[in-house]
Order: sequence, then structure tokens, then C-alpha cells
Amino acid sequence: MFFALICRDKPGALQTRLDNRDAHLKYIADTKCVLQAGPFLDENGSMCGSLVVLDVDDKSSAEAWAASDPYAKAGLFESVEIKAWKKVVG
Repeated sequence: MFFALICRDKPGALQTRLDNRDAHLKYIADTKCVLQAGPFLDENGSMCGSLVVLDVDDKSSAEAWAASDPYAKAGLFESVEIKAWKKVVG
């Protein structure tokens, strides 16, 4: 089942994102359930959030993945929304 994580960074938290980026990317590679992922950009082109699409068994698995993300553990996100997602194109 696919789930989209829509994560918004806390204001002024770019350095937290940069400091934890390598660990976040390693987590993505190690968990092998991420279909697509990338940062949202603000009007200046700076990273300000994340979109992550997971292929996991259920919402509780998506929630567990999100909670274990190094970005989440570092307190980067102001909010995280997890929505079931249906792939239609791509």
C-alpha cells in the first residue's frame, strides 16, 4: 500500500535539515520502502519540507517509518501528514 508523507519544516530549521541530511538519505536507502522522495522548496529555492512516498503494509507502518526518520528524531518538522495514496501515472 502506498502512503504519502507531507512534512513541513519548522521555520528557521534549514541547518537542522542540513545537519541530518546524510542520516536521512541513509535511512531511505536502508529501509528500502521509499518509492519517491524529495524536498519542498520555498520561494528562495531553499529546502523547507519533504514529500516521501512509501510502499508499506499499512498506515501504522508508515507512521513508524516517519517516527524513525532522522529528520523527525532531530525535531525538524512542524507537521507531518500521512495520507493513503493511489498511483495512477508514472
